Amino acid sequence: MTQANYTGFAAAAPYFDLVRESLGDLVDGEHFFDIVAPDIRYEVRYEFPGWPRVTSGRADLMAMFSGYVQNIALHSTGNLVLTRADNGRIVVLEYEVHGTILATGRAYDNRFCSIVTIADRKIVQWRDYMDSLAAWNALSA
Repeated sequence: MTQANYTGFAAAAPYFDLVRESLGDLVDGEHFFDIVAPDIRYEVRYEFPGWPRVTSGRADLMAMFSGYVQNIALHSTGNLVLTRADNGRIVVLEYEVHGTILATGRAYDNRFCSIVTIADRKIVQWRDYMDSLAAWNALSA
């Protein structure tokens, strides 16, 4: 698939681009959804109303992000710290995202730490940690 197939996810493009560029030649595919395994396990290690703790499979991950882009539009990412371990099988991404809450126009700024496991040149597991208070404050104002 090409990036043109994912135009409905344009509001999250800065995040997708950060991940794709960070993983470089460790994975195959052009877009974030191309580099995840069909049976990916995507975990968020925080409680956030309406956000599932575990998402299994590419189709469900795409559905989850469909809801995300209906609520938040990102305009940039930054402050990336990239750590590779286990010969590139494990990658830790620490980064920030910056955007807008669409319903309120309020700024959305958050920090994340994502631990990515790669097998057969695809992301097979994703564990995500974020500043839950920043998200809560931006979304509940």
